[in-house]
Amino acid sequence: MEFWRRKKKARKCFLKSGSMFLQQLIADCNGMSNPIRMFSSDQMSKATDHFDPMSALPNSFWFTLYKGVIEGRSYVIKRFSEYVVRAEEANVYNDIALSARVSNHSGFLKLIGCCLEFPRPIMVFEDLEYIAVNERGSLGSEDGPLLPWNVRLKIAKEIATAITYLHSAFPRIIIHRDICAKNVFLDKNGTAKLTDLTVAVTLPEGKSWIEDRVTGIIGYIDPIYARTGIVTEYSDVYSFGIFMLVLLMGREPLFVASSGVLCNILEPVAFGGDSNDMRPCQMKMFLDLAMRCCEKRNEDRPKMITVAKQIKLIEKWIT
Repeated sequence: MEFWRRKKKARKCFLKSGSMFLQQLIADCNGMSNPIRMFSSDQMSKATDHFDPMSALPNSFWFTLYKGVIEGRSYVIKRFSEYVVRAEEANVYNDIALSARVSNHSGFLKLIGCCLEFPRPIMVFEDLEYIAVNERGSLGSEDGPLLPWNVRLKIAKEIATAITYLHSAFPRIIIHRDICAKNVFLDKNGTAKLTDLTVAVTLPEGKSWIEDRVTGIIGYIDPIYARTGIVTEYSDVYSFGIFMLVLLMGREPLFVASSGVLCNILEPVAFGGDSNDMRPCQMKMFLDLAMRCCEKRNEDRPKMITVAKQIKLIEKWIT
């Protein structure tokens, strides 16, 4: 009897979630998307040992990541939290729809499929031994050493390319709105992947902006967007500029200085890392580009395609 109750509940969730997912696909891309696989609730429960917290990876307030094996293959499983309220459910389906669209690009986690048999959909990504970047733009503990400069530069180049893809590869511009260190993963080959399209917004065709509620991580949010609620591609440019400074300096966007004063990363600029690894000319050009991304006016900020090209040129610069 318990088995049939679980199946009935799973079917009810599937019908509700499937309907919302289809609505999101139609709204986002007229139902056209890369095909993804549908997993069952039994497969999800077995792969995560019934969502055992001991098997969870470092996670966000809004979701938990697990590593699990299904049919002999390892996956990263993203389960949204119960704290996702009804008004925010559309964001979950937005994440699935947009992740499916960009899965063939090397700059994003590859979405394999999803499970719609729970109150909140579960996403299943390819597992390439991903490691999350911490808030200081490095790996491991917050007080650990920074990554070598050439690795940080490579991360910036690859994430800039991914954002450029969102802004230019589709008829309607996609704005990520949550570009920050915690949404960057490195795979086993050291390739950077941009994650979490939960709060991304697709602009109406032919439009360059939309007005919406302000969302994102404090310190990364574009001041223009925070003040007006108007989202443009330059909102992502600003956030990426802050991310560049995080990589450069090894500090969070808002940090407490040795004096005990709360500082903004845009104020005291200092290069972070081992002095033996530093390449001053590259770092200075990188800093100048980051500060251009963080200009007060949109018209003074470069487009992401320009930023990506400039980082590639910086990477080739020989000191």
